[in-house]
Amino acid sequence: MTQHDDHETDTGGEDALGPSKTRLKREAEAAQALGERLISLDDATLEDLDLPEKLIDAVRLARTMKSHGALRRQRQYIGKLMRGIDSSDISAVMEQLDQDSAAANRLQHAAEQWRERLLDEGDTALAELLDKCPTADRQQLRQLVRAAQAERKAGKAPKQQRALFRELRSLLESAV
Repeated sequence: MTQHDDHETDTGGEDALGPSKTRLKREAEAAQALGERLISLDDATLEDLDLPEKLIDAVRLARTMKSHGALRRQRQYIGKLMRGIDSSDISAVMEQLDQDSAAANRLQHAAEQWRERLLDEGDTALAELLDKCPTADRQQLRQLVRAAQAERKAGKAPKQQRALFRELRSLLESAV
């Protein structure tokens, strides 16, 4: 058997000895990566995950660390704690958070695009928006667009443009 064949056996499936070193390492790295994502969560979401108190304390401590080396060690420790629990629920919650974040980003971008179209194209874009969102208040939108256009021409701070954006975001959010 050559060294190459030996390597393939090591990364292959499980044999009578148990999982391969490569598989164990991959699982450990995945647990650590998931644990690192916990550091970025707010306290309310962290509490909702129903994690062991020791893990929650480790995550909170990691948030306060400034030293790169200490933070790296703390992340490894969090990964070690993660390997001792069933992380499927945590993974599901993180995936849902990712989807929610992506949806919020899409809504934000759509509102930005509509605002720019309304400011550039005026009534043409407004008619198209009203076809898409028939419950929208035509008069209010027209007033916001006119004020934002005048503000843009005058080179003033974008107060009316922000108001238009907020209205569009709210309108698109309710249309979904």
